[in-house]
Amino acid sequence: MGGRHLSKPFLSVYGHVSIDQIMAVDKFPDLNTTVDALSKTTLLGGTGANIATVAATLGVPTAICALVGSDFPAEFEREMEASGLMMDEFVRVGGYDASSAIVVNDGKFDQVVYFFQGPQGFATEIGIELIGMARKSEHVHFCTGEPRYYIGIMEKLQGGPSIGFDPAQEIHRIWDRDTFSEALGLSDVFFCNTVEMATAERYLGHPMPVPGKTTVCTLGARGSVAWHNGERHEIPVIEGNGVVDATGAGDAFRAGYYAGLYRGYGFRDSLIIASTVSSFIVEKVGALSNVPDWDSVMERADGLLGRE
Repeated sequence: MGGRHLSKPFLSVYGHVSIDQIMAVDKFPDLNTTVDALSKTTLLGGTGANIATVAATLGVPTAICALVGSDFPAEFEREMEASGLMMDEFVRVGGYDASSAIVVNDGKFDQVVYFFQGPQGFATEIGIELIGMARKSEHVHFCTGEPRYYIGIMEKLQGGPSIGFDPAQEIHRIWDRDTFSEALGLSDVFFCNTVEMATAERYLGHPMPVPGKTTVCTLGARGSVAWHNGERHEIPVIEGNGVVDATGAGDAFRAGYYAGLYRGYGFRDSLIIASTVSSFIVEKVGALSNVPDWDSVMERADGLLGRE
């Protein structure tokens, strides 16, 4: 486990902490053919690590709740600690290789990912319950990882913190109709993109959003849309200094949302802050290569806040 902290987290994040290999190609190859990679970068990644590290860098007291392989690089652990993350429930598990992803982006910013689960995908089998930090938090965010393990923790947190449910790309293959509906019913906020929303609607048998459930859907270059307390909010993309790599933009959006809430902003303003944080991330390759500080976010969001 990482360093101990006496302070209470505002946010606890459950999700993968991974080794990301990010490659760029001009176009994806046809089956049984090869194309040359234009670049290759190895970085700290994983939805859990991305959301938690960005949130901590923005000044949010944040705990990471994750099982990692025994071979997880020490330099990546130090990178997470340097952000100010609470690492009390960052646990290395012997006998498991670290979670890893090969991320390939083409010239149109489309993406293909090959993912190795690591111990986070087998949390029930491993049998280590990470719940102490979540019980002390105001918000708990569940992203990628084993569904039944997360549902069990969600059940124990009922009546406590606000629960965000964010299965991301795993909604299509690891979650199913039953587990998705169960987790959604235990959560307060559902996060998705348009492709993930389509799968959610198929599982539920009716269009999103669910009445009475806050839903946030990112739309890529078209910004985001959200439903909260019966109102629909459209949030534009915040312009930065160009788009180089979209890896981690959605994770940064979520971290920015929680940073807005932590600083006392309302729902819509927190989404504008979320979009602003994403605008920094896409300016460089990698989900954590261009994480802004809070002052930089406020400078870029100047004039857009306070319209709720």
